[in-house]
Amino acid sequence: MTAMTLPSALYSVAQVRAFDARAIATQGVTGYELMERAGAAALRVLRAAWPSAQRVAVACGGGNNGGDGYVLARLLKAAGLEVQVHAVVDPSALRGDARRACDDYLSAGGTLEPVLHPDPARCDVIVDALLGTGFRSPLREPFAGVCAVINGSGRPVLALDIPSGVEGDTGQASAGAVRATRTLCFVALKQGLCLEQGPEFSGELLLDDLGVRVGSEGEDLPRWHCLDDGDVRAALPRRARDSHKGLFGHVLVVGGNAGMPGAARLAGEACLRVGAGLVTVATHPAHAANLALSRPELMCAGVADAAALRPWLERCTVIAIGPGLGQDDWARALLAEVLAVGKPSVIDADALNLLAAQGLRHLHAPSVLTPHPGEAARLLGVDARTVQSDRRGAQQQLCERSGAVVVLKGHGTLVGKAGAIPALCRAGNPGMASAGMGDVLTGAIAGVLAQCRDPWLAACAGVLIHARAGDTLAQRYGARGLLAGDVAMGLTAEANRGE
Repeated sequence: MTAMTLPSALYSVAQVRAFDARAIATQGVTGYELMERAGAAALRVLRAAWPSAQRVAVACGGGNNGGDGYVLARLLKAAGLEVQVHAVVDPSALRGDARRACDDYLSAGGTLEPVLHPDPARCDVIVDALLGTGFRSPLREPFAGVCAVINGSGRPVLALDIPSGVEGDTGQASAGAVRATRTLCFVALKQGLCLEQGPEFSGELLLDDLGVRVGSEGEDLPRWHCLDDGDVRAALPRRARDSHKGLFGHVLVVGGNAGMPGAARLAGEACLRVGAGLVTVATHPAHAANLALSRPELMCAGVADAAALRPWLERCTVIAIGPGLGQDDWARALLAEVLAVGKPSVIDADALNLLAAQGLRHLHAPSVLTPHPGEAARLLGVDARTVQSDRRGAQQQLCERSGAVVVLKGHGTLVGKAGAIPALCRAGNPGMASAGMGDVLTGAIAGVLAQCRDPWLAACAGVLIHARAGDTLAQRYGARGLLAGDVAMGLTAEANRGE
């Protein structure tokens, strides 16, 4: 595997250590040889990323992360670059392979600098080889001071395995953690690089497996799956040439209470943009005519009460309820009808808030819940801060209590269901924190569900399609001022990417 390939599987720190140990025991490789491979991989990345760099500062801690740094420093010196090595841990305190790496560097004519004060004028790149995956918060001296110097240097930073100060399992970053330009991870992706604050501190993420075989069964199963093109292909395979709209489902979007037509309209358009065959929006009678004019491809039904909704519930194959629904008697009556009919549903926004008051026991059909942290908190009877402090734990509780697929929205949207490896969306950007984005996501998932009839596949594909559409816009215009309607228009290209 090259250093540029990112697989979808994420592992715990303990799992990766077990892969290392197994390679040493069964593949005829020593720990020092793996360290040599890591240093060589880091040299390749550094030269490719910064080809004009001539002076490199390497900050080395103790343990194997520091050992990787010493190997890299020796290879940089052999390649003719000027190297400053800053030994944050006294070399006399090093043990095992790390000590050998340091000794080999010194034997090759290398020298050690005082504890890190890299002069930006004397280095083009700084390498962070301080703490590695064994770090546990908080960041203490002398490492805190060294990290501060690295962050204040204004120079690009290559972190080895994980930025110092970031926890390998949780992604939590200690105050003052290194903010890397690039992070080269070894053997397998540690889950903390993609969770919580990990992506913010890791910069561009790269991987080199060092030739270590990674298992795929039992205890070797990944802890997370990162959404990728395969998830879109699984839900939306190539269409046959003799296809017709009746093959691709009929979505009923229920929402748009008085004064709130936009949310339901956005959700309905998103359903169409990802390929649903037919879409009807059941909305407050005051909005039906105007909504149909604004997007003529949508069928619109003005429903004054639950009785008016029933004929549409009979015709549809999938229901999306919540966008602009409100929480009044009209909204409660419509939700009760939807829950009673027992058809596959995507439940969002005010439908979730009403469900929180009624209890998750009312869910009987295959469902996808799409809460943001505040809605998840109401469903669980806690506050949003509690949800955010353990997003995976909160999602797991919702999956177990509801029996549904749960999409926990936010930075690093999570997709989960009871008994399955959870999925993580690495796509998406801050520009998507704007009105209507959740309604578009609801429609995207419902539209995919209408085609594949599998809530898990639909949630995974819909989340990724939505996030990528937002990223495409952000790359073109910047991550500020993005409109949900523009993201909806971009869904079509992303829904077809897998073909």
